Amino acid sequence: MGRRLLEMARNGAGAPLLVLALLAMVVVPLPPLVLDALFSFNIAISLVVLLAVVYVKRPLDFTIFPIILLTTTMLRLALNVASTRVILLHGQGGHDAAGKVIAAFGEFVVGGNYAVGIVVFAILTIINFVVITKGSGRISEVTARFILDAMPGKQMAIDADLNAGLITREEAKLRRDEVREEADFYGSMDGASKFIRGDAIAGILILFINLLGGFAVGMLQHGMAAADAASTYTLLSIGDGLVAQLPALLVSSAVAMLVTRASRAQDMGKAMVGQAFGQHKALGVAAAILLLVGMVPGMPNVAFLTLGAALAYAAWKMWQRDQQERAASALAEAAGPAVAPGQPTGELDWDELRPVDPLGLEVGYRLIPLVDKSQGGELMARIKGVRRKLTHEIGFLIPPVHIRDNLELQATQYRLLVHGVPVATAEVHPDRELALDPGGALGQIDGIKGKDPAFGLDAVWIQSHQRAQAEAMGYTVVDPATVVATHLSHLVREHAPELLGHEEVQQLLATLARSAPKLAEDLVPKTLQLSVVARVLQNLLVERIPIRQLRKIAETLVEHGAYSQDPAVLTAAVRNTLGRFIVQEIAGASPELPVFTLAAPLERVLQESSQGNGAAVLEPGLAERLQQSLADCAGRQEAKGEPAVVLVPATVRASLARLVRHSVPSLSVLAYTEVPEDKRLKLVGTIS
Repeated sequence: MGRRLLEMARNGAGAPLLVLALLAMVVVPLPPLVLDALFSFNIAISLVVLLAVVYVKRPLDFTIFPIILLTTTMLRLALNVASTRVILLHGQGGHDAAGKVIAAFGEFVVGGNYAVGIVVFAILTIINFVVITKGSGRISEVTARFILDAMPGKQMAIDADLNAGLITREEAKLRRDEVREEADFYGSMDGASKFIRGDAIAGILILFINLLGGFAVGMLQHGMAAADAASTYTLLSIGDGLVAQLPALLVSSAVAMLVTRASRAQDMGKAMVGQAFGQHKALGVAAAILLLVGMVPGMPNVAFLTLGAALAYAAWKMWQRDQQERAASALAEAAGPAVAPGQPTGELDWDELRPVDPLGLEVGYRLIPLVDKSQGGELMARIKGVRRKLTHEIGFLIPPVHIRDNLELQATQYRLLVHGVPVATAEVHPDRELALDPGGALGQIDGIKGKDPAFGLDAVWIQSHQRAQAEAMGYTVVDPATVVATHLSHLVREHAPELLGHEEVQQLLATLARSAPKLAEDLVPKTLQLSVVARVLQNLLVERIPIRQLRKIAETLVEHGAYSQDPAVLTAAVRNTLGRFIVQEIAGASPELPVFTLAAPLERVLQESSQGNGAAVLEPGLAERLQQSLADCAGRQEAKGEPAVVLVPATVRASLARLVRHSVPSLSVLAYTEVPEDKRLKLVGTIS
């Protein structure tokens, strides 16, 4: 029978059967034995729901809770109707007429005194209705409103992480689904909390109906004396009310605990012990106060002194443990790396000379939790995502980032290094979040003024509880780990040529050899040396051209390597081959390419001043005016949302690109031979 019911539940028949059973309890009279079983089941399922809320990691892991809340409420109301029928029909038979559970609550819990029972029931009802139910309902309402208001900002933050390469498309889809689930969950909780409030009101009304109805039935139909009818039906009604109020109080407590929890995954018990009782100073002060109160004459000295001594002992043990951990860490730092067994302590070897890491990240001591997984740090995972995205976009494996702490930095500073040389230093606040104005924020928000380290935009460091408010105002809010990862991604793109060495080029050729072995063999060493190929690839990265299309690059180098070994000449040949790809990277899928051209006198001056290495020797004043003109053109194009491109002869492209590479980074310099024949050009101006 049990197996058959389980199969029916799996096939989708469980929910209809449960609804029919609840309706049957309202209509069909139930014997006292069945009532006892159902009341016991109601108490048990309420305990299970409360413990499930305690042990769940985060609220979104219990999305079925609103439905469970509705079901348990319907079960309690159906039991109230069934027990009321039994009390009114058979109450004259004594306290056991409605079952052992109601009798136990009416006699054992309140001592058989209906006056005490009324007081206890009133206290439970006030606790449930006025305190827990009202508070949880208000929290659910406010949380649902803030969650819905913050949805656009959260969607923008997900899009920003996706565009920055911090997450993949699959991860972005999961995070969007999580945002929608969070909004649906708290919206459902806002409505479901009304069930608890209505259940508490119904419990009060049912108690008074049972009292009045039982008194009238006992006296008018069964001829009982007024005192006997009042005593019998009052105890039965109070027992019935307490049996219903206890599970209601448990479920209401579960609702309040769930809606007041933080959204991040955490164990409730560990978080409470660690945050509320994890400070030895707080325990020490509390112990001192209790000991002082325990010494006051007339106070319960034994209780206060015992509890104060216990708290003082706990505070002392916690302080001793902290001191031991600090001493151990200080000793390990002072001792330095351990000497291998059997190795002479007075001799050095070549293992002491450690290679310099290609990419390094140094952090101040307050930023250590960002990189420590045991403390919930997410920076390591974000950096891994950045490396994966940049590897696919640029075309070679981005080296690992070696992270270490640096006591010379300020507590909230970090520093990025390329081959051991610092290239950027910035500051983040690990206990705050960075609010960026994408251009449509509805006002100012309180916080610490700062800058976005990657792009230098004005930003504000806000408290975590201000996130919903900032997102509702139109700000894009990112956590400190995302700020550091985005900064790292920006710097890796800028310093990609320095990260591509001979070893990386050799690995690229080995990868090419698996798909095109003959091409890789003809390229190195038959046609070109490895150093020449590396220089060409580095030149492409300097021009911000990804080297993903390694096969085309190799074919071009094999073709032109027989005539020239000059990396500049070979780079120009590769750019001509990748012309369509380069234009697509600049203009996307647009059918037109807006371009500037050089006036004939300026073009002639550049051709005359160009040297063989791609550099142009210009008079300083002319170079400055040319850079200013190009910057103005790039600014106008950027204001219109179009790419800034200068089209020049192939002989001056390299020299002009080197001239504006750092002064006007948004400007692309193309040669006439690099533009595909089917690409339409739109002349937007001439630079003189």
